[in-house]
Amino acid sequence: MNTTTVPPATPASAPTPQTKALLALLDYAQPGFRLSLGGVRYADYEQLLQARTDAGRAGVKIAFDRGEMEIMVVGSTHERLKKIVALLIEVWLEETSGAYLPSGGMTHKRADLEKGFEPDECYYVQNWGKVAGTREIDFTKDPPPDLTVKIEVSRTVLNRLPIYAAFKIPEVWRYNGERLAVLLLQPDGSYRESSVSRALPTLPITEVPRYLALADDVSLDFVTIRRRFGEWVRSLPAAPAAPTAPNP
Repeated sequence: MNTTTVPPATPASAPTPQTKALLALLDYAQPGFRLSLGGVRYADYEQLLQARTDAGRAGVKIAFDRGEMEIMVVGSTHERLKKIVALLIEVWLEETSGAYLPSGGMTHKRADLEKGFEPDECYYVQNWGKVAGTREIDFTKDPPPDLTVKIEVSRTVLNRLPIYAAFKIPEVWRYNGERLAVLLLQPDGSYRESSVSRALPTLPITEVPRYLALADDVSLDFVTIRRRFGEWVRSLPAAPAAPTAPNP
C-alpha cells in the first residue's frame, strides 16, 4: 500500500505501547474486523500507519478524523470487488483513449486537517498531467485524485464523506457488490448522487452494475472479464473519447 504524506512536523519515534497493542490485536483479527477508537492523537495515527507498513499488514486500512480513528481488516470479497471496479474503469479509459494515472490505495493524510483515509482505488484522469512523475504527492499543494473508489461490504462506523470533502475529492464511487453510487462534491462541501460521472462523463453509469456483477460468476476469470468489458465498450455506438488533461 503506497503512502503519500506531508513531511511530519516532528521526528518519528518508536511505537508506543498502545500502538504495539493494536498491532498485536490485528494479528488475530479476521477479515471484516473493525475497531473504532476515540481520543487518538494525530501523532499516534501516523505512528500506527508506519508500524503497520513495517509489519507488512497491507490488508489493514486506517481512517482518521480529528481524534476518531477506525481500523478495518479487509477480506477476499472486498478485494475482488475492488479489482472488478478498477478493471472496468481502466478498460473504459484504455478503450476510449483516455489518459490516466492510477494511484491505488495510497494513504491520504494531512497534519493541518488532522484527517486521513485510504481509498480502495483512486485515479487521476483530468489532472493526470499535474502529478505525472511526482514521487510523493503533497495534498497541501498537489490536486487530489479525480476519482476515488470505496467498497462497502460491511458497516463502517466512521463517516468517510466529510474526510473526502476536506481533501476536496471531486468524485467518489461507492459499491457494495450490488449497487453503484456515483457521488459528486458540491460547492457546499456535501456529496450528491449523480447519474453522470464527472471523471468519466461518457460512461453509461446505468449499465455498469450488470458488468460489475460478472465478478460473481465462478466460471469467469478476470482475463475473460477484461475481454468482455472491452467488447462492451467497443460495441457502444460511436463511444466518444474520454477527455484528457493537457500536460503541465
